[in-house]
Amino acid sequence: MSSAVPHIPVLGREAVDHLAPRAGGIYVDATFGAGGYSRSILDVPGTRLIAIDRDRTAIAGGAELVERAAGRLTLVEDRFSNLAEVCSAQGVEAVDGVVMDVGVSSMQLDQAGRGFSFRLDGPLDMRMGQAGPTAADIVARASEGDLADIIYLLGEERHSRRVARAIVADRVETPFTTTRALADLVGRVVRSKPGDIHPATRTFQALRIFVNEELEELQAALAAAERVLKPGGRLVVVSFHSLEDRIVKNFLSLRSKTGGGSRHLPEVAQTAPSFQLLTRRPVIASDEEVAHNPRARSAKLRAAERTSAPAHEDDDDSSWPKLSDVMRGG
Repeated sequence: MSSAVPHIPVLGREAVDHLAPRAGGIYVDATFGAGGYSRSILDVPGTRLIAIDRDRTAIAGGAELVERAAGRLTLVEDRFSNLAEVCSAQGVEAVDGVVMDVGVSSMQLDQAGRGFSFRLDGPLDMRMGQAGPTAADIVARASEGDLADIIYLLGEERHSRRVARAIVADRVETPFTTTRALADLVGRVVRSKPGDIHPATRTFQALRIFVNEELEELQAALAAAERVLKPGGRLVVVSFHSLEDRIVKNFLSLRSKTGGGSRHLPEVAQTAPSFQLLTRRPVIASDEEVAHNPRARSAKLRAAERTSAPAHEDDDDSSWPKLSDVMRGG
């Protein structure tokens, strides 16, 4: 089924190797995108696959693969945080593996009309799905303080207050409706040296993550994968920046801990580990892959195998701004 591969995902071979699909297994590609992982999984005869994407364009693009899979692939338009409910709706309560490629896709970045890229002029949208406020809505309605927090916490932009102040001052006269208008403003406010990343990179990253609630989605998706994986089932996650990787690392670290206490103190009672780590350190792209695809430079892959212990309690202790709070002025 790999004869017509339009897109090779970052760390694609490593991700599928860690997933280790086998005949008769049921798998979830939680972020279908261009279908790179899905094709590799379906290349293993006898696998069944449920693939999810919130982007309607990706779903439409996967129609040919669904047809060629002859009943082995079910493609669902939904958020990957809902993967447990998606599986249940397909009559599947437990799966043998879940793979996730977190963040924006190359296809989305390359479409000016989606508004993800500051390098292409288009509407300031940034939504992966069809619903909810756009980036233009956030820039128009969020307070200066909220904008500064979003840009600092989600974009790790140290000039966030300066950017937020400029946005609030300029939007009084003219609302920001295009990517170029916002990128030009950030370029005036954030100075850069030759060879630095584009000054708007971090601000655009922050708005995209915020609009799509990407970090909340990731936390919920990891917990959902924990619930649906069979003992021995595998979770593989590829992330592209430090915020995502930190969430994945902390999730797997907490759920793979064993023991407690010390030789001087009694062992602390704790929940049995629900995962066993397969990657003590993150897997990164080879020099050859980075040379062919610079986006691979920041990619990190982490993987773990599900134990027979019950799933842990959800532990969302996030401190970043919430979309609902900002849009209602809270």
